[in-house]
Amino acid sequence: MSQPHPHATLPAVTAAPSNDHFIRLGGHAVVVRLVDAFYRAMDTLPEAAAVRAMHEPDLGPTKAVLVAYLSEWMGGPKAYTPQRGAPMLRRRHQPFPIDAAARDAWMACMRQALAQECPDEGLRAELDAAFYKVADFIRNTDAGGDMRPHPGRPREVAPGQVAAPHQSQT
Repeated sequence: MSQPHPHATLPAVTAAPSNDHFIRLGGHAVVVRLVDAFYRAMDTLPEAAAVRAMHEPDLGPTKAVLVAYLSEWMGGPKAYTPQRGAPMLRRRHQPFPIDAAARDAWMACMRQALAQECPDEGLRAELDAAFYKVADFIRNTDAGGDMRPHPGRPREVAPGQVAAPHQSQT
């Protein structure tokens, strides 16, 4: 049995992206259509009126931010972070009272948009589950209007414990 030469070059192996939703959805153009469909739903679904009222009348800048965020979040080009920094979604949404009803209205808009723009049922189910996790994480108000504690702060979850360092994927 022959041994490989100690200086032999091994073939390069390119790992698949850890999140390929961006490509599977159809790329930038489909993300733009998804965001447009999402805000059309927000403008037309009666249950979304309170969530729509949290936005500026002109949705142009908001749409651009959401396109950049979703593109990066789904594994596409890093367009959001270089412009706006770390997402910190809960902090960015803190000025707005987001309860379970607001989360559910937001999800109704996103589900309608996904139904229009994502024909792949498997991908639609994956994105729905991922969107729900984010929407629920952003929820900052409990029933009755009480502030909901941040679910991800280690000292609130486990007082006295030190959080493990974050392991970012590149």
